[in-house]
Amino acid sequence: MKLNLQFFAEGGDDKTEEATPKKLEDARKEGQVAKSREVGMGFSLLAAFVLLKVYAGALGERFIQNYHDTYIKIPEFVGTEGTYTAAAFMQMMRKGMVEMIIMMLPFFAVGVVVAFVSDVMQVKWKFTAKPLMPKFNKMNPLKGVKKIISAQSFFELIKAVVKVIFIVILAYQTIKDKILVLYSLYDMSVMKALGTIGTIVTDLGIKISAFYLVVAAVDFVYQKMKFKKDMRMSKQEVKDEYKNSEGDPQIKSQIKQRMRQASQRRMMQSVPEADVVITNPTHFAVALKYDADSGKAPVVVAKGEDFLAQRIKDMARDNGVEIVENKPLARMLYHNVELGEEIPPELYQAVAEVLAYVFGLKNKN
Repeated sequence: MKLNLQFFAEGGDDKTEEATPKKLEDARKEGQVAKSREVGMGFSLLAAFVLLKVYAGALGERFIQNYHDTYIKIPEFVGTEGTYTAAAFMQMMRKGMVEMIIMMLPFFAVGVVVAFVSDVMQVKWKFTAKPLMPKFNKMNPLKGVKKIISAQSFFELIKAVVKVIFIVILAYQTIKDKILVLYSLYDMSVMKALGTIGTIVTDLGIKISAFYLVVAAVDFVYQKMKFKKDMRMSKQEVKDEYKNSEGDPQIKSQIKQRMRQASQRRMMQSVPEADVVITNPTHFAVALKYDADSGKAPVVVAKGEDFLAQRIKDMARDNGVEIVENKPLARMLYHNVELGEEIPPELYQAVAEVLAYVFGLKNKN
């Protein structure tokens, strides 16, 4: 029977690129985050056993008091014929359940708060209901086999074995150290024996919780590394994402080219209105327009380099615009003044000399 082992591969070797911020954000919206369940479990266990150690005395006293109050009220629950009535029995059970809930409420509250805080510490706050939605692709038996035969399942197996071994060792060591105390329970009162057993149990629970936190730290690092690896992308996926978010680069290039062409057409339409075109003479051409009535400095209405510079000069010749060769000034204007901007003050004198020359030619003509 032939079997394609590619079905069991966790990811392609071509996924060499780090996940983009967009993919990480999309994964977060889907509820996919690097989170270790052991962290919440470890902190919850530690908080529960610490609370039990602090609260055990008051909890035991309240339990005994409730038992005493219930016991002395038994005659009130007995009917006239010496039997319990159903209503009295339900009342007694209801009261006992309420008292048990009140006594256990601190443990529930601490567990919920600690679990919530530990999750927020790992992945910050981001509410999403998508992980609760049913996913029918998870019913695929092939994917189920892949999950069983994977590095994740192997790691979970090793983690479970290590936890069991160390918990057994901790329990054995604790009981071994307290064996003489356990032998002396027969000589203690009931309350003292219960207190002793409670102390041993809570101390053992705190040790197990501390060990659980060590396991949680290792698991958290592993989950971070695994998540980072799982989120890797191939070069093609990065390109596709860029196309979807930013647009096809070829289309964007075409749009920019058309925008440049439209801008050049508008610029060439302003050349006939210019007063002078200053040239390099072969590389640069800058067309200036000066309106004395506006009170503004001369404005650059067109500029270009090489082929575009030649087009500006041809347009100027066709429309009778004077062309003046001034290499330093042409270079300065081209590199330092944008289209539609006034010339800077440091170029006033040089441009004024050119304009005076041009206006002088016009007056002479």
